[in-house]
Amino acid sequence: MLYIYGKYMPLRWLEEVQRWKQQEAGHALLIQQTVPGLEPEYVKLLKEWQEVFTATGQCAATWIRELLPIAKSIPPKAAQQVEELVKNSLAQTREFVAQLDKMLKNSAAIAKNPVSRTIVQHIKEESEKNLKELAGKTKLTEWELRDDKSAQPVPVGGHTLPPLPYAYDALEPYIDEDTMRVHHDILHKNYVNGLNKAETELQQSRKTGDFELVKHWERELAFNGAGHYLHTLFWDTMSPQGGGAAVGPIGNQIEHDFGSYDAFKRQFSQAAEKVEGGGWTILVWSPRSHRLEILQAEKHQNLSQWDAIPLLPIDVWEHSYYLKHQNKRADYIKDWWRVVNWPYVNERFLKASKLQWVPY
Repeated sequence: MLYIYGKYMPLRWLEEVQRWKQQEAGHALLIQQTVPGLEPEYVKLLKEWQEVFTATGQCAATWIRELLPIAKSIPPKAAQQVEELVKNSLAQTREFVAQLDKMLKNSAAIAKNPVSRTIVQHIKEESEKNLKELAGKTKLTEWELRDDKSAQPVPVGGHTLPPLPYAYDALEPYIDEDTMRVHHDILHKNYVNGLNKAETELQQSRKTGDFELVKHWERELAFNGAGHYLHTLFWDTMSPQGGGAAVGPIGNQIEHDFGSYDAFKRQFSQAAEKVEGGGWTILVWSPRSHRLEILQAEKHQNLSQWDAIPLLPIDVWEHSYYLKHQNKRADYIKDWWRVVNWPYVNERFLKASKLQWVPY
């Protein structure tokens, strides 16, 4: 590797991602070429993974070209974005391993061909090895970014609008570009501004001892804060490479708690369609009951269970879909399922599921 130490670490990891994703793209192709009679659904799945891995490797190569001229002083913001790319790459591999495991268990073509089974098993183990070697080495401190604001608390009134993790038109044709621009740049920004205003007003009340308007500003704090935090999660739980059924640990938990993925999807879709007025439907982890739940949340802050951890929200306020889908909320929900970013939801679930209270 060209870059190994200190401030060069982002370039070192970009090189690693580029190599790693080239290898995984080759592995996806190898399985397609060496398993006689592989079921069409697995061929389709592997072609999709091949495209995802290739695109991620190309993204890493682009970052390397952009950062090489400033290699000695890479800006914290750029290094943070590189870190996100590495995390996404890890999430991809975790998902790939889970799906290879499923193929080994369910594919008749692999089961009847010992050589094919050996190849797929070897590729799965190779991916697991890469995951083990790299998963623990992406901490921010290794990149000497202790001044990066992501490691610091948000100051009172200092919330900012997070950038979209993809282009405005990346979710086409399911979520249109115009909606994404209005939804993110205007409406989410309004929640950020409202939250900052509420925090600074309440800070001023603490300084002066004047709490005459505390009810109003607490209401603004809840409404705008819930809007900001849920939208920040909402953007990350969609992806241009999204869709399909949940797999891996989150898929297993869904099957355990709801009976099947189809049963979960039907309940979630119906709950989203029937939220009264504007609001959300959210898949959450409940540390109290030690299982997943599907909740409706009208007006962000209403009908909430404060002890739960949101994992997968869908925004069904009209601004989320009206430009494209008009009043056809059900059609929007069907399209939304095509962009769900299950690897991100899975990563969030793995962290949330470690938190368990005494059940009551």
